[in-house]
Amino acid sequence: MALERLTGLIAFARAGSLGSFTAAARSLSISPSAVSKSVQRLETQLGVPLFTRTTRSLTLTAEGRDLHERAVRLLRDAEEIGQVATAARGEPSGPLRIATSLPIGVHVIAPALPAFRALHPNVTVDLRLSDRIVDIVEEGIDVAVRIGELSDSRLLSRRLAPHRLSCFASPAYLARRGTPQHPDDLAGHETVVLRYQSTGQSLRWPFQIAGRVREITPSSGVTTDASDALVAILAAGGGIGMVAPFLAAPYVARCELVPVLTEFAVERNNITALWPESRRSNPAVRAFLTMLQGLFVERMKSTAGA
Repeated sequence: MALERLTGLIAFARAGSLGSFTAAARSLSISPSAVSKSVQRLETQLGVPLFTRTTRSLTLTAEGRDLHERAVRLLRDAEEIGQVATAARGEPSGPLRIATSLPIGVHVIAPALPAFRALHPNVTVDLRLSDRIVDIVEEGIDVAVRIGELSDSRLLSRRLAPHRLSCFASPAYLARRGTPQHPDDLAGHETVVLRYQSTGQSLRWPFQIAGRVREITPSSGVTTDASDALVAILAAGGGIGMVAPFLAAPYVARCELVPVLTEFAVERNNITALWPESRRSNPAVRAFLTMLQGLFVERMKSTAGA
């Protein structure tokens, strides 16, 4: 097979999986025009249109759908060859593509990357932050960190830490309005609520009360779809809000936030690392998973009181 056709098949497989040349280009670390030209050359070589293109969408044609699964399989095989070669060298090296949510990426993983790179300078890290649930295999992700479990037979997983949700408020707000002693007291307080970007639904606040978990959706004057904005509003005296302690930790350390209702806090789901079976023996993936495990153990110790 000519190298040019192989390049076209790889571009076609990724564009078909992601639904756009731009997303495929980002995944392959090349330009969108390079992806588009490779696919166009492949269509000319095969003599069939693979995509129906409009200004707003890119969809597979009937012929494209027939060929896409085979092209994806070819791409996986090509990547596994690279993974085997990397594992044979033993030393962590090469690209490491990491996908996670914005809060975990910004507050937990990003600050640890300089130390990771100092230990493994031959690894090049591509950190991708999004609330979108990516297809790890099809998008070529090496490691993903998610909240919750995932039943996907193509993936291996490791639980990193329980995901705890706690309430926080600023000392100034509590001095002005008083400290709630029970979740029922929230009815007399200002609250700030998180709305999920992926679903548009507001976070229901879980509390452990009398041996059972009870969820409430407080009436709120402020709603935001970004956790960083929520903790900033709380630190400015905006009221009481519920977030993961690792998000509030820097503010707590500066005495800008304090935990409240801690005896009613709930551990919900787990923070989990996921990676494809094909990356099982990759030294860079193994090194990153080791760092992650230690990182979350330390995080749990530092926020144990929240």
